Amino acid sequence: MSGSILGKVFIVSTWGESHGEAVGVVIDGCPSGIHINENDIQKDLDLRRPGGNKFGTTRTEADTVHILSGVFNGVTTGTPISLLVYNEDHHSKDYSNVQGVYRPGHADYTFDQKYGLRDYRGGGRSSGRETLSRVAAGAIAKKILEALNIKVLAYTHSIGDITINNFDESYIKENPLFMPDRDAYKKAENLIDQCVKKKDSLGGIIECCVYGLPTGIGEPAFDKLDSSMAKAMFSIGAVKGFDIGLGFEASKIKGSKNNDLFIENNQKLTNNCGGVLGGISDGDTFVFKTAFKPTPSIGISQKTINSDGETVTIEIKGRHDPVIVPRAVIVVEAMAAITIVDLLFQNMFSKIENLKNLYNKS
Repeated sequence: MSGSILGKVFIVSTWGESHGEAVGVVIDGCPSGIHINENDIQKDLDLRRPGGNKFGTTRTEADTVHILSGVFNGVTTGTPISLLVYNEDHHSKDYSNVQGVYRPGHADYTFDQKYGLRDYRGGGRSSGRETLSRVAAGAIAKKILEALNIKVLAYTHSIGDITINNFDESYIKENPLFMPDRDAYKKAENLIDQCVKKKDSLGGIIECCVYGLPTGIGEPAFDKLDSSMAKAMFSIGAVKGFDIGLGFEASKIKGSKNNDLFIENNQKLTNNCGGVLGGISDGDTFVFKTAFKPTPSIGISQKTINSDGETVTIEIKGRHDPVIVPRAVIVVEAMAAITIVDLLFQNMFSKIENLKNLYNKS
């Protein structure tokens, strides 16, 4: 299976399955001198940990991270960093009824068609549990960004048809939906409770802002800042939409209103472009949204087919999130950080002056 590696200079390779022995990640290209320990990584893992959110799955994993290499006395050594988390609370028998059945909205059918077999226990490699590895790598990426005074902040923009109208950053981590709006949180909480009673699920949108990103990050063709971020976001399971700045709303207005006018000191009057021009950062806040579909595993009876092509009826059992969004906030943040770090490192080669400043001794 290919496609488990991301990055050109800051390279992240994830491995493992939902019901396997463990999941993990190898990070190559991290510079030495970054102060980090297991607690720094654990804080982020706890935000996506199953069982750690009242709106999430009842699967209870400690998700304790182990640093196997690349860190000595709490400091990165410049060698590959290997991180591992053991799976401890996997109930594989919960999936025995779907062994030969293609669950609606899941990758069961496509996995069978591509590989001729599949790990039906929780989705195997296509399970959301794979994102644990990304969050672990993202914690290291954020440490690098912190040293460069760059901040990545993700939060829930909407759940179902409930959208935030206010922004209170201090409230984001005070509620289990990671919404920066108290009123919106209360409405979304009620909506989710109603949905759970009906054995159904919800989707939503996560917004992410990158503050302090310097100008010049991203390439003008295939490795644009926006296209690189889009690839990173769409690699997260259940993502069905992505936009930057005004996004799709920009298609509804005239150019005279959409254009961001420059003023003194290279500032802009507006940020409709979301901080990206021609695929390259313009120094303003980089803003994008990522849309997640409703959790496909629901308790409502649904028609589908089995591996023999026969029509069957299925009710999904097991422990599943009624809404993916809250636990995905830290995943979006992690993937944003990983992508930004890799593009920052690539940008070091864009001008000869950069290399002269690094290597000239005089």
